[in-house]
Amino acid sequence: MYTEFVMVLALSLFAELFFQQIWIKEMHKLKIEQVTKLYGPSWHEKTKTGTPTMGGIIFVPVFLVSIYAGYFLTPYAELSTLFKIALYPVLAAAVGFFDDWIKYTRRSSDGLKSMEKLVLQIIVTIPWAMWVTPESMLLFPTVSISRYLGIGIITFTGVGLQNAVNVTDGLDGLAAGSILISLMGALSFLGGEPSVILAIGSATGICMGFLWHNSCPASVFMGDVGAHFFAGLLLSLCVVSGVFIFVIPISFIFGLEIISVALQIISIRFFNKKIFLMSPVHHHFEMLGWKETQIVNRFWIVHAAGMLMLMSLLFLMIF
Repeated sequence: MYTEFVMVLALSLFAELFFQQIWIKEMHKLKIEQVTKLYGPSWHEKTKTGTPTMGGIIFVPVFLVSIYAGYFLTPYAELSTLFKIALYPVLAAAVGFFDDWIKYTRRSSDGLKSMEKLVLQIIVTIPWAMWVTPESMLLFPTVSISRYLGIGIITFTGVGLQNAVNVTDGLDGLAAGSILISLMGALSFLGGEPSVILAIGSATGICMGFLWHNSCPASVFMGDVGAHFFAGLLLSLCVVSGVFIFVIPISFIFGLEIISVALQIISIRFFNKKIFLMSPVHHHFEMLGWKETQIVNRFWIVHAAGMLMLMSLLFLMIF
């Protein structure tokens, strides 16, 4: 499978590099550009506004074509398994695209209302969860739960992860680089099934190609469509591999980011105090005067270290 992995990775890498560059030019023509959020750091209006967004649109066709090509490269991959892996990130990306499209048509940083987005995320997650959840789902190697409880947990995790990756995507290269680290972790701990290996190879190539354009100073942002796509993929890889619990370590930094937002909201509403200068937490460090590249690089390190720590704890508990 090593050869097939490298070939699929190379295919998706060069496809992402090539087609993303074309799409960036088209987005400039169509004025599909970033509108800075009012509640973000004030200097983002100068550094981020006007950068093409919705770069994640390219992820979906590149991913589907490359894994389908990989299917013909190896006799061991199962088309049904690839479809289970691919369906959820595509559905999640559709919700993100809808949100991005509303922002584009309104020329605003506000797309779907929070409740509207939540409802759509639930709507696309539940049917997929019902399809992939077995009668007895392994929550942990020694703990199984009922199918209906499993569907509920997968749905909750899927919705939460979509929002977590989305809020992490606030600095050049932060979300994409973190996803790349997550995929390396997934390859190490989930890469036993050929279909899973092909999917990871394709996503890794896409991530690397996108980072070429997204590293500081970014020439494109992935948008909600891209953040939702990768969030859906991380969950589908773990669920289809039969080791749902590993979604926790490979989503370490995204968990920290969404928790920082939740804590900030709770603290303001109930205690009228801020925990962070600004949330999500990467903005807190911006407000402290850290350089953007400094924050991104250190968050990557924190993510890798946190992921390895949680993976180690899981293996100690299992063995």
